Amino acid sequence: MLEMLLLVLILYVNIIKAEEPVCSLYDAVDTPFLSKDGDIMIAGIFNIHNNENTLAGFKSKPNPEECKVFNEREYQAAKTMIFAIEEINNNSKLLPDITLGYKIYDACSSIQLSIKKTLAVLNDPRRSKFSNLPCSRAPAPVQAVIGMSSTPYTQAVASITNAFQIPQVTFLSSCACLSDRIKYPTLFRTVPSDYYQTRAMAQLLKHFGWNWVGTVRSDNDYGNDGIAGFAQAAQEEGICIEYSAVISSVMTRQKYIKIIRLIKESSAKVVVAYVNSVPMKTFIDELVLENATGLQWVGIPGWVTKRLPAKEEYYKIMGGTIGMAYTNAVIPGLRDYLLNIHPFWNPEDSYLKELWEVIFNCNLNSKDIIKNKCTGTENLRDIKTEYNDENEFRVPSGVYKALYAVAHALHNLYNCKDGQGPFINKTCADKMRVEPWQVLHYLKNVNFTTVYGDNVYFDANGDPEPKYEVINWQPGDGGLIKFVTVGFYDPSLPDEKKIQMKNVSIVWAGGHNEVPTYVCTESCLPGTRKAVRRGQHVCCFDCIPCAEGEISNQTNSLQCMSCPISYRSNKEKNQCILKDIEFLSFEEIMGSLLVLFALLGALMTVCVAVIFILYIDTPVVRANNSELSFLLLFSLILCFLCSLTFIGQPSDWSCMLRHTIFGITFALCISCILAKTVVVLMAFRATLPGSNVMKWFGPCQQRMSVASFTLTQVIICMFWLLLSPPFPNKNFKSYKEKIILECEVGSMVAFCAVLGYIGFLSSVCFVLAFLARKLPDNFNEAQRITFSMLIFCSVWITFIPAYISSPGKYTVAVEIFAILASSFGLLFCLFVPKCYVILLKPEQNTRKHLMGKMPSKSL
Repeated sequence: MLEMLLLVLILYVNIIKAEEPVCSLYDAVDTPFLSKDGDIMIAGIFNIHNNENTLAGFKSKPNPEECKVFNEREYQAAKTMIFAIEEINNNSKLLPDITLGYKIYDACSSIQLSIKKTLAVLNDPRRSKFSNLPCSRAPAPVQAVIGMSSTPYTQAVASITNAFQIPQVTFLSSCACLSDRIKYPTLFRTVPSDYYQTRAMAQLLKHFGWNWVGTVRSDNDYGNDGIAGFAQAAQEEGICIEYSAVISSVMTRQKYIKIIRLIKESSAKVVVAYVNSVPMKTFIDELVLENATGLQWVGIPGWVTKRLPAKEEYYKIMGGTIGMAYTNAVIPGLRDYLLNIHPFWNPEDSYLKELWEVIFNCNLNSKDIIKNKCTGTENLRDIKTEYNDENEFRVPSGVYKALYAVAHALHNLYNCKDGQGPFINKTCADKMRVEPWQVLHYLKNVNFTTVYGDNVYFDANGDPEPKYEVINWQPGDGGLIKFVTVGFYDPSLPDEKKIQMKNVSIVWAGGHNEVPTYVCTESCLPGTRKAVRRGQHVCCFDCIPCAEGEISNQTNSLQCMSCPISYRSNKEKNQCILKDIEFLSFEEIMGSLLVLFALLGALMTVCVAVIFILYIDTPVVRANNSELSFLLLFSLILCFLCSLTFIGQPSDWSCMLRHTIFGITFALCISCILAKTVVVLMAFRATLPGSNVMKWFGPCQQRMSVASFTLTQVIICMFWLLLSPPFPNKNFKSYKEKIILECEVGSMVAFCAVLGYIGFLSSVCFVLAFLARKLPDNFNEAQRITFSMLIFCSVWITFIPAYISSPGKYTVAVEIFAILASSFGLLFCLFVPKCYVILLKPEQNTRKHLMGKMPSKSL
């Protein structure tokens, strides 16, 4: 770089001082190897030869003796330039009165020679046909420079062309750094910037589901900037880079082995190689020597369409390579033009002899006895090489577009009309004295379509439309690797459509029949979430199942989503489904059994009532007020039937009815029993001499007591319903997987008051019955009342903890069970013994037997 700046400085110093013509700086050695005069001259600088020391040209001083390796692709590009110029000159519509000429130079893959050839272009001692000025004051002899094929050389040439405002169009340099219009204001290119290339490669990896890769790069602006751009694009697409190896400008075999060992020992089997074509060929040779198989290589346009020698070893290592390439083209007439050459027919082309000897492995010099002598009958159509492969005109397409872009810019310049020009005061360029900076202005605005359908224009950075082809290395004829287009990349399309694959088979590295999986960790399936491992790449993670009530319905979800409150997660945890709604229904077994027992209890109560009606005149029925007995039986029927209101889906009415009817019917029932108990006590006290207590508790008072006790419960229930009645509720807390439909009591104070009032009545009844349990009566009903109240209280005391601890519908079942159990307890204790006497012991159903022995002393 310092040498480059020094050369430019020398050039500027000589121009400013004007001590001698700039053209005298270089001698005739810097003449072009191919040239042709024209009205407008265009220069082309190519690396027709490579330095034998591969990358030495990047740093060492060029040595002509080392400039021996012939580059078929660069020579093909130079011939394409001549073809395009001749085609333009023969076009009657494009530059009809102007003839293009050319000067083509060989920079021999050297930065120093690239600068030297550029200076030779600028300092041609020949005069322009439109100028009679001395050399040092003459305009540049060329209006545009075509070249070069690699970023370092392009940068070197641009350092000269920028100073003189000469447009430079490169056909293969893709470094994103060249889009900097401050550094490279005169540079244009016909290949997309690596900015798009790196994103295209990241999109390609994402398309195949590969997120665990390694990278190899050249240690220059092209490789470093390319991998930096790829790393950023990869991060945006969720792709991780395990390692990044560097191929420096000077590599030893030990360094290559170290890099290859790193690649082979790493877990990432996808390798993205951001390397120039020449060092990549050397690197592939080392891969062959180290037998580095089983790797999926991802290539860039710089090397992915570069031909390798026809050896099975290369395909064994690199077969299945996939990558991005510049779009191919079928340029009419170009193939025939490239093939219709012969060293005997074209003696003016000094490099055609070398091409001939390289392709046919012979020698045109009869004195050379090492190689076979060329017979002259060789035909380029009989052999397939990189030079004449019509299926790979990607580089010629770039050159072709570059020449036509310059031609269209000149055409627009020469067709400018006065008063409509782009310069000061809307003037046009002087058509007799065209300056390169004027061509530069028109070149910025060209927009045309080639004969093969490609649209050509330059954006604000001098870059073309960014499109790529997806190339796959497959076995071809004659041992050559065939580059098969398997897809396309168009960044103007939506993300999901940027990569469009063709319906063709793809060959994968390692012999896979389907797209192989290259990830650090297998994707987390729906129903799980990603948990990144501490201290590792984000592509390395664990898959954690979603918790109950949460789902993930996408692959590699970062978090699980909670289901809505009415939904639950399915077994796979990938979908929310409605929760099961649970309530005690008539259809289920438990509900049916409870209904059965309730109806059975009501039926038994009815049967007892029928028996009492049939035997209403017997002492057992008449004893202790038969009216209260029938009222008690009626209340028991209601108690049995009220349990049915607890079964079924809760609603506003059912919730209000079930609790209020329960409270009122049980209050009525206990009130009747309490009245019967008081009657028993009063009856025995009335048998004492001089006692007239029964007149204070006759039938009227009994009815009033039952009514008042029951009315009190009714009033409590009315306040309950008015202030905060029971209501249906969906219980989401008891179970996560189902919804419990239940009745909330509303006012807990009112609910406790209802139960407490029943408990109060039953407690009073139990105490009074307990006091009368030893009265001397053969059929002492107080004993049975005591026992029935004991059962009743036991059931409801036990009910409280069971009710609280029972989940879901079992809470209702416990409540129904308590109602039925207490009702059956009252029925069996109070009425079954009487029915037994009535039906089975009629001899005991007499007044004498019932009276038994009278008390001997007062209670």
